[in-house]
Amino acid sequence: MNAPAKTEDFVAPGAENKPAGIPDNVYAETVLAVEHYTDHLFRFRMTRPAGFRFRSGEFAMIGLMVGDKPIYRAYSIASPAWDEELEFFSIKVPDGPLTSHLQKIKPGDTVLMRKKPTGTLVLDALTPGKRLYMFSTGTGIAPFASLIRDPETYEKFDEVILTHTCREVAELKYGFDLMEEIRNHEFLSEIVGDKLKPYPTVTRDPSYPNQGRITDLIESGKLFTDLGVPPLDPATDRGMICGSTEMLKDTKALLEAAGLTEGANSQPAEFVIERAFVG
Repeated sequence: MNAPAKTEDFVAPGAENKPAGIPDNVYAETVLAVEHYTDHLFRFRMTRPAGFRFRSGEFAMIGLMVGDKPIYRAYSIASPAWDEELEFFSIKVPDGPLTSHLQKIKPGDTVLMRKKPTGTLVLDALTPGKRLYMFSTGTGIAPFASLIRDPETYEKFDEVILTHTCREVAELKYGFDLMEEIRNHEFLSEIVGDKLKPYPTVTRDPSYPNQGRITDLIESGKLFTDLGVPPLDPATDRGMICGSTEMLKDTKALLEAAGLTEGANSQPAEFVIERAFVG
């Protein structure tokens, strides 16, 4: 990860040779690095195609050739829009049509990606505010990994709160690594300063200080007490939600109860949800 640059100035080499049968609207990119966190979680980085543009927080359809057919799934792009490489954070599903194969990739392998990114977890879908909450569970942290490394996030918000809830502490390590990466980055560390406040919690590991589902912590008010901030207020607070289907539904209900309205690319408002994500 190098210095932030304007997205439109970025040009990166793409893969020169595609596997046979890959259509023109699909990139074939090379895996650069793979890191396994647990038996269920890993991240990988791959080359970024020349001319590929996306907004931080968007997702892309990525896939592999399995036999003689490509299999694709929606994956949030975890790297920021200015990065010269693409990063993804994934679960491992033993019998998953894609992840059972994707978890075995190694540097030098080819990953397919359709050319058009999309998604609702983008800054453009929110109206101006003071404080941005990013609510995530599991690999739902991926789009926020992109956004917390994008300088534009800190231009638009005075405070950025990233909640990440997992079952066990080991599953939080990707988020911990992101914080360390930002602290040690020559430019991002200055841009982010003390604006970013991580709030990791676990549900099945009593040894960790922060316990409980984020919905329970919002409802009880403990989240706000721990962070030293007032309760949710539509005049100042904005939200993004990415996680399991149940978590999306419950968190959305809590934000709406606080007076926040759901937005979209076509109609910005106080909070947005990534509905393409499951996991």
